[in-house]
Parts: sequence; C-alpha cells; structure tokens
Amino acid sequence: MYDICGARTDGKVLNCPFPSPSVKAVPFLVGCPACLRNFLNLFCELSCSPNQSLFINVTSMSKVNGNMTVDGIQYYITNTFGEGLYESCKEVKFGTMNTRAIEFIGAGAKNFNEWFAFIGRRASLYVPGSPYAIDFEPTAPESSGMRPMNVTTYSCGDTSLGCSCGDCSSSPVCSSSAPHPDKKGSCSVRIGSLKAKCVDFAVAILYIILVSVFLAWALFHRKRERSPANQTRPLINVTNAIDQQPNSWGLKTLTGFKMLEEFSQTTKVVQLSAVQGYMSKFYRRYGTMVARNPILVLCLSLAAVLLLCLGLFHFNTETRPEKLWVGHGSKAAEDKLFFDSHLAPFYRIEQSKVCGSAILTWTLHLAKIAPLKVFYSISKWILKTMMTTGVLNMLSICFQHHTSADTCLSAFKAPLDPSTAVGGFSSNNYSEASAFIITYPVNNAVDREGNETKKAVAWEKAFIQLAKDELLPMVHSKNLTLSFSSESSIEEELKRESTADAITISISYLVMFAYISLTLGDTPCFNSFYISSKVLLGLSGVMLVMLSVLGSVGFFSAIGIKSTLIIMEVIPFLVLAVGVDNMCILVHAVKRQPVELPLEGRISNALVEVGPSITLASLSEVLAFAVGSFIPMPACRVFSMFAALAVLLDFLLQITAFVALIVFDFMRAEDKRVDCFPCIKTSGSFTDPNEGIGQRKSGLLARYMKEVHAPILGLWWVKIIVISVFAAFSLASIALCTRIEPGLEQQIVLPRDSYLQGYFNNASEYLRIGPPLYFVVKNYNYSSESRQTNQLCSISQCDSDSLLNEIAKASLTPESSHISKPAASWLDDFLVWISPEAFGCCRKFTNGSYCPPDDQCFRHSDLQNDRPSTAQFMEKLPWFLNALPSGDCAKGGHGAYTNSVELKGYEDGIIQASSFRTYHTPLNKQVDYVNSMRAAREFSSRVSDSLKLEVFPYSVFYMFFEQYLDIWRTALINLAIAIGAVFLVCLIITWSLWSSAIILLVLAMIVVDLMGVMAILNIQLNAVSVVNLVMSVGIAVEFCVHITHAFSVSSGDRNYRIKEALGTMGASVFSGITLTKLVGVLVLCFSRTEVFVVYYFQMYLALVLLGFLHGLVFLPVLLSIIGPPSRSLVIQKQDQPPVSSHL
Repeated sequence: MYDICGARTDGKVLNCPFPSPSVKAVPFLVGCPACLRNFLNLFCELSCSPNQSLFINVTSMSKVNGNMTVDGIQYYITNTFGEGLYESCKEVKFGTMNTRAIEFIGAGAKNFNEWFAFIGRRASLYVPGSPYAIDFEPTAPESSGMRPMNVTTYSCGDTSLGCSCGDCSSSPVCSSSAPHPDKKGSCSVRIGSLKAKCVDFAVAILYIILVSVFLAWALFHRKRERSPANQTRPLINVTNAIDQQPNSWGLKTLTGFKMLEEFSQTTKVVQLSAVQGYMSKFYRRYGTMVARNPILVLCLSLAAVLLLCLGLFHFNTETRPEKLWVGHGSKAAEDKLFFDSHLAPFYRIEQSKVCGSAILTWTLHLAKIAPLKVFYSISKWILKTMMTTGVLNMLSICFQHHTSADTCLSAFKAPLDPSTAVGGFSSNNYSEASAFIITYPVNNAVDREGNETKKAVAWEKAFIQLAKDELLPMVHSKNLTLSFSSESSIEEELKRESTADAITISISYLVMFAYISLTLGDTPCFNSFYISSKVLLGLSGVMLVMLSVLGSVGFFSAIGIKSTLIIMEVIPFLVLAVGVDNMCILVHAVKRQPVELPLEGRISNALVEVGPSITLASLSEVLAFAVGSFIPMPACRVFSMFAALAVLLDFLLQITAFVALIVFDFMRAEDKRVDCFPCIKTSGSFTDPNEGIGQRKSGLLARYMKEVHAPILGLWWVKIIVISVFAAFSLASIALCTRIEPGLEQQIVLPRDSYLQGYFNNASEYLRIGPPLYFVVKNYNYSSESRQTNQLCSISQCDSDSLLNEIAKASLTPESSHISKPAASWLDDFLVWISPEAFGCCRKFTNGSYCPPDDQCFRHSDLQNDRPSTAQFMEKLPWFLNALPSGDCAKGGHGAYTNSVELKGYEDGIIQASSFRTYHTPLNKQVDYVNSMRAAREFSSRVSDSLKLEVFPYSVFYMFFEQYLDIWRTALINLAIAIGAVFLVCLIITWSLWSSAIILLVLAMIVVDLMGVMAILNIQLNAVSVVNLVMSVGIAVEFCVHITHAFSVSSGDRNYRIKEALGTMGASVFSGITLTKLVGVLVLCFSRTEVFVVYYFQMYLALVLLGFLHGLVFLPVLLSIIGPPSRSLVIQKQDQPPVSSHL
C-alpha cells in the first residue's frame, strides 16, 4: 500500500498493513483511472490515513493465538463519496469475462449501498469478503466527535483522467457517438381503433378498386348481351361434328400451319404456329413408326438409360453439413477458413443439460480430448453432488460472488460467467436455477478427415452412448430431465433420418402405383376386368420412372457430383408424381380415338392430339426445376440438377418406351390376353364396356365435366363469385407473404424421436446467453508509429470510437445489435498487465527473463505515454499470453486469450489476425440468428469504414445462416426466371401472346397463393421451400397448359369452347394430374420426420389443391371471359369462305 497510497503531507511514514486485500482488485480497475483512484482512496483512508480515528470506530475485538485482533469496525463515510465511487466504477469493464468489473468486485451491486454491504461482509477463510466486519455508516453520532470521511472523488467524465467510453458512458467524448437503437418499425395505418399494416391497407384498397371495376364491367357486358340489337344467331350448326372430335388436331395435314378434319358437311381447320405444325407432323410420323416397331423403340430407349445407369458404380453421398448447406464463394465460409487457419478452429462442443427445479450447477471445461472414463466419473460425481446439499453453499458462493478462490476457478485459473453454466433463474438468483449445463470444449482440427477429428468423433459417439445408457436413467430416477449433444450429433441423426421414413415412402409409391393401375384401365366389368385392366402397364410405367431417376443419378455420379440423402428419398416421388400425369393423358388419348382405326392410326392420332401439350408441360417443368440450380446452397442446387435431368429422362422414356408399352398392352387386350399374364389367352368374345358406335363412350368423369361442371361455371353470377374469391385470396396472399420468416428450424430437420429434440428445446428455454461472437481484425499494426492500438482498445486514452468502445456501446442496445456483453479484449488486458499500476502482473527477473506473479522479484515496466514501445510490445506479448491469471493478477492471458492472437510473423510489427470475443443475445428463433448475423455484419462494415481497418464478425453458426440474408432476393429471382422461362416456352410453341399471358397469370397466382398458405401454416422460407416454390411453377403448368390448349383448338363461342375443353381434358387433369399427386402426397403425412410433413406433405398438398382449383375452376372462368380467339375455322362447303369460330 505504500506505493499506492503515497506519502503523508507531514513527510512521516505511512502506517500501512502489508499485504492489503484491495491490491487484488487493482487489475480490474486500471482501465479507468478515476475509478481506480476512488477505489484506492477508500482503502487508503481505511488503512493508511493519519486521520483514521476521526471516521473509524472499532466495535469488537477477539483474542487469537494470544494476540488481540479486530472483529468489527464502523466506517463513517459520506453518501457523496459512495455515490461518486459507484458512479465512476459501475461501467468499468472486465474484459476476460465480457462483463463489468462490478460483477466481480461488487457482486453486481446496483448502488453504492449494495457495494459497501458486499465489501464489508465478514467472511470465513478462503471465502470472499472482509476478514472483519465493516459497517459503513453515512453519519457519526454527534457525541462521538467523529466525522464521516469525505475525500473528493474523481469523475470518470474528467477528460484529464482519460476514462474510455466503454468504461464511462458519461464521458464528454462519448456524447457525440452514443448508440442509437435501430428502430425500424413496420409501416402501419390507423383507422379509428383499428391498426393495420400499410401493405394490408394497400391490398384492401386495391381489391376494392379491382372488384368494383370488374363488377361494373360485368354488369355492362351482361346488359349489352341481353339487348336485342346485340343478339346474334348461334354459330353454324356444327355441334354434332364438334362433339365427335372436339379436341382433335386433325386427321389430314394441309401445311405446317394447318390441319384438317373432314366430315360429310363441314371441315374444321385448326390454325397452328410453325412450331406446333412441325411438332404435329413429327408426332404423326413418330407415332406411326413406334406403333410399327415397338420392340426396336423399347430396346433402344432402355439401352440409353441403362448406359447412364453405369455411372452408379461411382455413386457417393455427401453428408457433411458444411458441404450441403454452404455455397461456393460464401463470405461466411471464407471468414471461417481465415479464422481456423490463422487463429484456431472453434471447439467441438459436447454438452449436457440437466433440468429441474432449484438446481445449482457446475461447469467443467476441458481443453483437450478427455478420456471417456474421465467424463463418466466427473459427470456421475456432479450429478450425485447436485442431488445432495453437501456442496450447495460452496456453489452458491462461487456463482453469486464471482470469487477467485481456487475451489471456484476454471481450468485456466480465471472465474467463470454463471450465465454460460446455469439457466432458468431470475436476476442474479443463481440458487433458483432450474437448468444445469456441463460443457466440454474439445479441440478441433482444420482437417476434417484427419486422425484428430476421427478420434474426436469416436469420443463423441461413446459420449452419446454413455449418456443414453448410464446418465439418462440416473437423472430420470430423480425426476429430472437430461438432454445432450455432441458436435457430430446432427450429422449422425441426419444419416439415421434417411432410413426413418423408408416404409412411409415405400407405401407412398405403392399407393400411387395402385392408383395408376386403376386409372389407366377401363371401367371395371366383371366378365372382362382381367383383360381391360392395365396393372402391368402401370407397373411398367413406374419402372420407367425409377429408371429415369437412376439414369439421372448415374450421369451425375459419373461426372463426380455427389448425391444427397434427400435426393434418393424425394426425387423418385417427385418424378413419379410428375410422370404419372403424362401416362394417364397418353392412355386416355388413345382410348378416345375411334375404334375403327387401326392401332397405329390411334397411336398416331393420340400423339398428335396430346403430344404438343405434353411437350410444352414437360419442357416447362424441366426449365423450372433447372432454375433451382442457380440457388447457391449446394444441397438444393444438386437436388434441382438431379430433378431436372430425371424429369427430362422420364419425358423421353414416356414418348418412347411407354408409347411402345401402350402398343403392346392394346395388342394384348385386342388379342384377349390376361393382364399381368399375357401368355394366357382367354376364349369367348370380349366386349369393351366403353365402346360405342364408331368410338368409345365418354367416361363418367368426362360427362360430369362437360354436362355439370362446365354449365355451372358458365353462369354469370358464378363467374363473378369465382373471380372475386380468387382475386381476394391472391391479394391476401401478397399481404401474408410479408409474414413469412426466413430460416429452417433444426427440430424440423431431425427425426421426431431424436434425442436432439429435447436438447434444442431446452437450449431455447433455459440458456441466458447466445453463441460466442468474435470480431476479427486483420493486419493490426502495433508499432509505436501507428495509431491502431488506440483505434482498437477501450481503456484510458483510447479513441472514443475505437472498435472495443463501439462494441461496448452496441451491447447497451442488445435488442437491435444482438450483442449482449462488452468484448473480452486481449489488447486491453495486455495493456493493463504491463501497466506500472498493475503491480504483481508484468515483472522481470534481474536477468531480464519473465517473473511469474507468485514470485517476489520484479521491476516496473518502462512505458511511454502508457503505451509500450514496439520492442516492448513484441517482447512482452508472448509473456502475457502464457501468464496464468491468479489472485494477485487476474489479467493473465493464458487460457482466455491463448488462441486470440496469431504470433506468426508478428516480429514485423503486424499481427495478421487477432480476435475479440463477446456473445450474442439468446437466439431462440431462426429469425433471431439471421438478424443477429445481419446486425453484426452491418456493425463491422460501419466500424471498418470508420477506422480504416479490416474487421469482420465470426460465429460458428454464420456459415449455415448466411443463405438467409438474401433468401427473399434468391426466391424472387428464381421464381421470376422460372415463370419467365415457362412463358417463353409457351410463347415459342403456341405463338400466342394471349394464351401465354393467361398461363403466366394463373401460374403467378398459384405461386403467390402457395406462399400465402406458407404464411398461414408458419412454413419458413429457406432453400428447401424455395426449391419447392420453383418446382411448383413446373408442376402447376400441367393444370393450365392442357385446358388452355384444348380451349384454343375448340370451335364455337367462349362458353361452348370451355365446355368442350373441360369435357376433353378436364377428366384427365382431375384423374391423371390431381388425384395421382394427391394419393401419393397424403401418405407423407405419416412421416416420422417433420421436414417431410412440413415441406413435402403440407406444401405439395397445398400445391395440388391450389393447382386443381385454379386449373379446373378459375382458369375455365377466366378463359370464358377473356380467352384467346379460337384457332379453329369451320367451313360448311368447299365453295364457301371460311367463317371464324369466335366472335
């Protein structure tokens, strides 16, 4: 205390005891000279003042070993001094623990009275507190003649003392840079007591305007139609002719642009674009060729696919999360690589949590891979100890007082922050904690395939098994809950997930196969069902789908692209759902042909009729799926590539192998051979139950579509309701889209019975601190000539806008910055460690070598302006990083900062990489992770620009959440490209801007409505849902293209043409597209994995229902109102000019 308290004014020697307990608190407060002086004055006046008798009153004494000792005193001290002391010290940081020094030297006191109560509390030996009771009193009895101590206090706002902004927010230099919370409130409109978002209000106004305009137009149009002047005769009576072949592309080709169908009285001419004309010619010739050579076509197509399947010998799967979810060129991946290679890879975290009522906890940190028996013995001891009361007092002291006693120190001899070890408590009442956490940080390695990593993974597997077999029953026996996790747990659970739903997916395929076999066959008839059924054809179609998937996987495996588990589970189902539609449409088209025609004529006509629309739909699907390859996330990009090629191969196999199989199946039926057993031939006559005079009779569903569904939609008031309802839902969905949150909950990805489900639930419920956050500085110039030291540090004489001061200020607004604590600064602690005022820290032997704090030989450091010279910095930095914290010097850097500074090449005056650690606030939702990352990057960018330093934030989760920063932009761009690609394909093939625009409108409405459903079901926006949205464009095309094409080539007015289109293609769209997808999707609701239920069952079910409603309800109404003109012209006689079929 002699050097601390100075000399008496009369020159006499101070009577100071040695050592003094206040010395141990000095390193905590060196950063703020005002606080340090005030704090030392408190003890200097108590221990060394010649005027002690005026304000110190001994209240009790005792005799120990024959000597009289003081047991208690009264210390009269004014409130003015107490308030000045507390105000100057309350914000001073203790960097090692990312918190305030008052938490350690004042037990988190909220005012000076609480602080004095903590300081004056008498404690036992080795327990924090005073060796004798100190009763701080603000006034002395008048009769005593004593007066309170009232030494002048120093203000931390005094610029001459140089307290930093991080230690004193009232400093004048901090006023101009005070933190301003970012309050980006959403725009809202208030109407009376009702408050609505601006987007909701704008959408409502837009809807009212649109509906008003539409109703006015509908009423005007209705009135005009009813006026006698506008009544027109029906079109030339060609109903009978049209009924016989309403959607035929013609039986006789005139040119590349026209096809004819001749009847006895009339001739219908269908005007086609050049592309459609070429496709019609191609399909007519190709259909004839396939019907004549089915074996050749079947063998060649199968040979080509089997050749692609040879690539399966190079098949390999990718299961590493960082390879699945992190895109090439990711900034977060680059930052992680820099952090791992220049500092050290972040630990592999192994953690267990015990939850219950009133649990005091214990935290153990291991810096090396501990033997499993060590974990077992320690964990078992901890659990047993926790279930008793023998050590509760010690644990309470360690947590509540932040003691530096040896029994409470961590492995690196520094105190621990209780918020990293306990949870479920209020304020600082750690004794009420209901969550107990043991964390094992295992050393990580850059090489993920090396021996060190393999050893760690083996240890983690044994750790998980031990927790399941030994610890879990022990905890459950005490009515507590245990949750646990390791670094490799997620990867292992994802592997297990691949087999969790094998039965569910298999049942889905079987159900779809059964439905395909049923819908491909004719109307069941007892005496001929074994011939008319098409089970073998349906099975063959399913096998072709599987071959297309295997061919896609084989091709990409051959060129070195790894598959993923989700590809093997989802793509077969997806391709089957897409491919079944074309199977049904092809078979139904063949059935509609006149039975008098030879088989090759029926096949040829069927391909001419539906081939172009199938091609249009398939190409649109392939393009829409391929757009997903632009998504930066590897798992989704690879998924899209595999799906696009699989759908393309499936389409090629359908128009080759499956058409050949149709030929074989019809030949079998006409030859009266039994389905599934074609070698067995039945005797007797076979009558097709669907055969009429000259052609097959329309099915029940087709008759319903034409005679019931279409007439209802033709009613003018039904049209008004349909347009109004669909427009309302689409506009409402636009408003709902703003409520979709980015992210992908970890619990959803994992199986429902995974042990990690409880771990993540407990983490979000009990943890009081978020993930560690590092601010990494590149190329820090520590030389004396550089100002970068003051631009980084946050102690005395540092810049007010320094990096660490800015971090401290950001921590004052955690709701916007998502930073919970000031940063642990190796630079601040190093500067304090070498400071002459922090005696007991940086010392030398007389021979110049480093002297640890426990030794007594030292000399003061020779500093200039409180900053070391370049040579001193270079010499003493390694000493600081190797110095263990102790009771005499809490600022040692070993352990806390071992991996915070890269010493390689630092002799040149440049530290290539250094980090400053803090913590995020508790992140409970995915949107919290995204916002915290965005806030940290914005903060780093602003500071980097201000200080002209390269600073970037790093946290372990950034690499996986970077995708969500621009997920909306990615989604909208990919959807725009997909819809635009479909529009261009439609425009090129049909050469009709009118028809293409209608398809574009309906597709956009389906996608928007699907996003509205996502908001209603709380489905988050992530790469999986973006891929689903992009694929929904391709799938939704099928609900639109066939109806629109049938409408275009039908003749008559719009109402009649939509009736014919629904009668022809409505049944195929419903049974071949809607129901086939529906039956397969419904099975997925029984999946054990939530990701299948949410992102495949719910989203695809919504897509199928929306596609059905838009394709068979909204689109027909829209076409009947503003549909494109017919491409069909009807000529009554050869010598009469053509008459247009539309008005």
